Amino acid sequence: MKNIISFFFFASFSIISCNIKVDRSQAFIPDSSGNLNNITVVMPISDWKGRLGEVLRDNLGKEYEGLPLDEPQFSLNYLNPKAFSGFGRQSRNIIWFQKDSVSRFQLAKDQFSKPQIVGLVTGEDSEVQQFLFEENMLLFSQTVKDNERKEKLRRINKSPTNDKNLKKRFGYDLVYPSVYETVKDTANFIWIQKQVQKGHLNIIAYEISDNISDKNFNTKILNIRDSIGKLYIPGRLKGSYMITERAYQPYFYKVTLDGKKGYLTKGTWEVANDFMAGPFINYMLWDSLTEKWMVVEGFTFAPSMNKRDYMFELNTIITTIKKVN
Repeated sequence: MKNIISFFFFASFSIISCNIKVDRSQAFIPDSSGNLNNITVVMPISDWKGRLGEVLRDNLGKEYEGLPLDEPQFSLNYLNPKAFSGFGRQSRNIIWFQKDSVSRFQLAKDQFSKPQIVGLVTGEDSEVQQFLFEENMLLFSQTVKDNERKEKLRRINKSPTNDKNLKKRFGYDLVYPSVYETVKDTANFIWIQKQVQKGHLNIIAYEISDNISDKNFNTKILNIRDSIGKLYIPGRLKGSYMITERAYQPYFYKVTLDGKKGYLTKGTWEVANDFMAGPFINYMLWDSLTEKWMVVEGFTFAPSMNKRDYMFELNTIITTIKKVN
């Protein structure tokens, strides 16, 4: 590779300003725009069609985990540098590649609009820029994810629910839109639902006392889901109920949420004795005060529709969980 000025002195692991010309005399910074989980990519068309664009698509366009059909974690929107002005600069997430003798990667916050994240990559050619991007891709990706979560919560908080069923039943709060309605509330099970085009989004919550450890959690969680589905989540036909689809290997992670350690599972569900299926995300958290597992799960039913943004909404809601009693 050609001589590369060490970018480690320029890279930042927090949001900093970068050398982008902006008229700071403006008293007004416009609101950012764009769909959730979208990134505007600014680079010459030759680079977008070449190896640099391919690397960008391979990394930022990786599949969103746990969906029945592949969808990218981010949708990439190409913008020619000549059109990068005015409204074109108001995207909420931007990565901008420029030719420059100085090699660097930088992040800027609210540079042209707010809220906004701008990643700036400069280098003498596309090879240098590719190297810098790959070295900082995880930082940029996580920063965008954080930005999108904040934006989703901002939208949710425009009309949050006043429902206190979860708090009364289990002593927990979730932040979710008022459009969600409670469809089932029993002694140890709550189910809320939001209608969407051709389907619905769902959040369920319950407590269990099972003995779960790192050695058996991946099997236990799936069996628990099946038993809960049989008890509380019927299908359309008599004798049908929700279970875990075993044909697709779920994703398993250890997590800490609201100060509680637990497990995260992403996978797909199906209905026994019927033809229904979709993605789910399941959080199982250990409450040391009650000595029980608090389980909160989101699942989507939306045939023939893209489901990434639905699951993003459910995950955003679930990760607001907070013990209040």
